[in-house]
Amino acid sequence: MLNVKEMLEELKASPYEEIEVRTPHTGIVQFVGLNPGDKVLGPTGKWNEKPGTLLANLTREKNKKPICATQKGIVTDIAAEFEGKFVEAGERLLTVRHFLSKEEVIARILKKALHLFCAPERAKYYFVPEIDAKIKAGGEQSVKPREGMEMFIVSRMKRETPLAYSGPEGIIYAVYFQQGDNVDGGQPLIGVCQESQLSLIQDVVSRVQGEWEEQD
Repeated sequence: MLNVKEMLEELKASPYEEIEVRTPHTGIVQFVGLNPGDKVLGPTGKWNEKPGTLLANLTREKNKKPICATQKGIVTDIAAEFEGKFVEAGERLLTVRHFLSKEEVIARILKKALHLFCAPERAKYYFVPEIDAKIKAGGEQSVKPREGMEMFIVSRMKRETPLAYSGPEGIIYAVYFQQGDNVDGGQPLIGVCQESQLSLIQDVVSRVQGEWEEQD
């Protein structure tokens, strides 16, 4: 049984995630004057085409690569000892504390509460035409997956193969992919909710929307 109160209390006790910004490759580090406590922004624009706040530059073979924030938050720790130094790939440059939004809290809870059916391999995924038509006509919750039900088409190397659902019977509560997008193996495709748990999960979502206090 899903312990809603316990999950919410845990998230309220630590309403953020610590994002470690690391070097993508070797190079010489140049910070840009940020200090602990400074606020940074993540990518913006309709398609997130505008990069986030510049955090540092990494120069290798006279090529300067900007390292930008991937989420909004507050800088909490900077490895200032790397300023002007040559570093290896994977070195931590700084940490950004990102405070969770309502949507992110709901997504975390749902991923614990739902049965996640995941992609078995990296490929493009589609719903079979009958499932796709049903979702478009009646929404995700109109589809009731059951063990062995053929639900997906896997497209890889110009070959398409069917993929059947495996897991408890229920309804689709969340879809985690866009039709035709590449999905890495192990990433969720859908989240399935047992019908007996539906009202509880809806209550969780309502509570988060009403109780969660977002921070700028």
